[in-house]
Amino acid sequence: MSRSLLPSSWSPSPGALLPGDPRIYDGPRLAVWGAIVWLLFITVRSCIHLLAPDGGAHSIATIDIAVAGGQDIEAMFGQWGATQLQLAALLWVLLLRWRGTVPLVLLVCAAEPCLRGFARHLKPLVTEGTAPGVALNWLVLPVLVVLLWISLCPGATVRSGGGRDDS
Repeated sequence: MSRSLLPSSWSPSPGALLPGDPRIYDGPRLAVWGAIVWLLFITVRSCIHLLAPDGGAHSIATIDIAVAGGQDIEAMFGQWGATQLQLAALLWVLLLRWRGTVPLVLLVCAAEPCLRGFARHLKPLVTEGTAPGVALNWLVLPVLVVLLWISLCPGATVRSGGGRDDS
């Protein structure tokens, strides 16, 4: 038997956020697959910031680094990538080792664009164009929130013969 792709009920259980046994995930597979796709994306993004010559500051975020302190901007982007990679690694461990933490992983992922948007509001950046993070921030957030909601809902058990067992 395995879990279905979608929830058996759309009524979330807040207790699923921090389950008693984090090894067991009773939610739908869609939330797991969504978390994996997002973690792949943020892992790649982290590596780009860490390894790109300019940290992605100009090549991606379109920040003018041909100014005094431009090398500092590049360095900060590289360090940001290292921190992002560390967070991504921790989320991978949670997701792969303790599958019951899928809702917690998705909560952290959904909080990130909110916090980045808040930081951008407090400390606006002047750029030559629109960075992908800014453009995608508010498009990704609703998807992550829906995945979080789904992860808190019970998933139906699918029998090997294809029938559902919603008990």
